[in-house]
Amino acid sequence: MRITNKQDTRYKQFQIWLLVIIWSLYLGNCIFAAVPSTELVDNAEKYDGQVIEYQGEAIGDIMNRRNHAWINVNDGGRAIGIFSDKNLSDQIKKTGSYNQIGDTVKIIGIFNRSCADHGGDLDIHARELYIVQGGHKVEHPVNQGKLVIAGLLFLGVLATLIIPAAIDRFSS
Repeated sequence: MRITNKQDTRYKQFQIWLLVIIWSLYLGNCIFAAVPSTELVDNAEKYDGQVIEYQGEAIGDIMNRRNHAWINVNDGGRAIGIFSDKNLSDQIKKTGSYNQIGDTVKIIGIFNRSCADHGGDLDIHARELYIVQGGHKVEHPVNQGKLVIAGLLFLGVLATLIIPAAIDRFSS
């Protein structure tokens, strides 16, 4: 049986479409829009062992452990512990605190609802880490109205301490 040019072309088209479908299914299961922390916690069984994308602000201290590091990432709902290679965490320049907004990071990694390696904690083992947006300092301006009220209250407290002492001193 001889395959004609037309059949050969159809077979190649079929192979290409099959490859596109398989690749789409693979990407759909592995890399999709960032999953919010509330969804991960509420449906931990569904995501357990799955490759997920998680995005948020790096907060607190980066805790280096030999060739690895722990990073806390808060997406506005909750913070989740991220376990990564140190070379990935070294990309983070600023972590969130009272005085600064931390780098916004995108993590692609394996979600564990009860990680056997880390005492049964919920965590994500990062395979990839990307800086989405750099962090920056936060200014905390002083509220002038509150400053005036604090000054008046201080003078009032001082007066209640000094005036009775002065009255006792001069009356005796």
